[in-house]
Amino acid sequence: MSLLLRVFIDGTGLDVPPGTTVLTAMHMHDAVLAERVAAGTAYVTDARGIEVGPGDRLAAGSILRVVPRARRGGGPGDADA
Repeated sequence: MSLLLRVFIDGTGLDVPPGTTVLTAMHMHDAVLAERVAAGTAYVTDARGIEVGPGDRLAAGSILRVVPRARRGGGPGDADA
């Protein structure tokens, strides 16, 4: 019998094997969000709101939240104020 760890991503429980990284768990939860994290257009925080790295390994009971990054640049449509 293999031991699985229960973690939570954006309020959804997920069972992952020991040693699973944040990014791997993200792929298991939502591949689109995982790609955004990998591309740097979103990041992941722990339950305290502290950013965690995509390569960090998860512990049982980890609570993660995905946060979109603010858009940068002064492209067309941006206010000149």
